[in-house]
Amino acid sequence: MNAIHDLVTPLEGLMGFETCHRSDVGRVRTLNEDSVLSQPQSGLWLVADGMGGHTAGDFASQTIVREMQSVGIPTGAADLHARFVARLAHANSLIRCQSEQLGGGTVGSTIAALLIQQDHFACIWSGDSRVYRMRGNRLTRVTRDHTEVQALLDAGSITREQAETWPRKNVITRAIGVTPAPECDMVEGALLNADLFLLCSDGLTEYYSDGELAEVLFSGATGSLERLCNQLVDTALARGGKDNVSALLVRCHNLGLPSLEPLGDFPEYRERT
Repeated sequence: MNAIHDLVTPLEGLMGFETCHRSDVGRVRTLNEDSVLSQPQSGLWLVADGMGGHTAGDFASQTIVREMQSVGIPTGAADLHARFVARLAHANSLIRCQSEQLGGGTVGSTIAALLIQQDHFACIWSGDSRVYRMRGNRLTRVTRDHTEVQALLDAGSITREQAETWPRKNVITRAIGVTPAPECDMVEGALLNADLFLLCSDGLTEYYSDGELAEVLFSGATGSLERLCNQLVDTALARGGKDNVSALLVRCHNLGLPSLEPLGDFPEYRERT
């Protein structure tokens, strides 16, 4: 599935966005538990990766997207954040109710979200879906995985080389729907012209190092987002595609202030001398 949108926000610090996304079931699984939302009119984009199997994982990720579709048009960054948090809490409750109806098994979803208002961005995440930012020739992994292996790395208990083959490498420590209230982290900052964001599920990052991602995003930063998105997903599929694969790209443009043309001649308002 691909989608491309252009948007000019009617707010100070005018920003325009190009976006493209694609989600693929992969080459092994028969059910796509990933869900993607691209809602530039709200300044909101997200990737959610469900867990729990048929009638559960896809329900969890789709519930998050469905709740966020009602965010509407916020008045600014604080308003968007408040609307996002309220809907995420409601999605969390709905997922927990679904888990109870299925006998109490684990049902949940990761989330990686990008919120933009004017020249400000915020990334909110839970789990191991990621947000990257390409700024110039530098790639930054904005998010930090909520996984057992990341916790071991942070504690200095294992090396990065050991982490690559760790047997519980993909065990996540946070997800929406598994705790009474959502447990998320947030990073925020200033938005600059030509910033390029990648939101993706772990089905993509399983097959890319950050170094390779930097090369791919830099080489395609100014070209077609659809071509770049397809390249990212197709490569993951060619390398095995053992999980669902989702990628969402957002490219930002500083539009400056629009020039205003006079609508007519009104002599009664001319300055008198």
